[in-house]
Amino acid sequence: MVEELRRLIRLSVSTAPPAAETAALTAQLAAVADRLEAHRPDAPLPRFLGPEDGPASGPPLAGTMPFDIVVGGFNPLALPVRLAFEPPRALGYATFTVAYEGAPGCVHGGALAATFDIVFAAANAIAEATGPTVRLDVRYRRPTLIGEEAVFEAWVTEVTARRVFSKGRIVQGGILTVEAEGEFAVLDHERVRQMASGRRAASQRAVPGTPGRPGESGGPDDGPDDGT
Repeated sequence: MVEELRRLIRLSVSTAPPAAETAALTAQLAAVADRLEAHRPDAPLPRFLGPEDGPASGPPLAGTMPFDIVVGGFNPLALPVRLAFEPPRALGYATFTVAYEGAPGCVHGGALAATFDIVFAAANAIAEATGPTVRLDVRYRRPTLIGEEAVFEAWVTEVTARRVFSKGRIVQGGILTVEAEGEFAVLDHERVRQMASGRRAASQRAVPGTPGRPGESGGPDDGPDDGT
């Protein structure tokens, strides 16, 4: 089903059926969405899988995040990007489609930054120093093209008691197109789980449609600014 949804996303931004055909297709898609919505579970699906959920359904990291926007096999917004581990480096392989286009024929910079974030996470996992992103700097040197494989490379440059620093790049057709640097807070897995649980509980308590104020639980002031 997810593969067909990915196909629909690609087609929705690259086809131009007549108005009557578009209306008919929209009605059919609405009917499918209604049928699917009828199967929404009472409890939200788990966004991350741990050992208690059984074996991962894919390679390391990607297999534990089936709904991730970059590598999630169950998320139609993801390509998904394919990760590979060649210690001390992590690699990400991606051929972006027109759905990820920014400038004509080129991959949107936001899609590239999001992919760097997860490839950095893979490199940090190799170094056994994982945690949330504190800073991500991206330098776009040349356009990264749609429809051509882009290879992301990431490696850890320094690990301290509270931070891990990583660097990365994109090579496409033998050409360096993007460079990036990241800084990440070092947290143990239990702390990350507690943070996720706290955000989830805060979201469930919040009034629907009412954004949190800065400084409130779950608001934009939350996060590992001090590395704790």
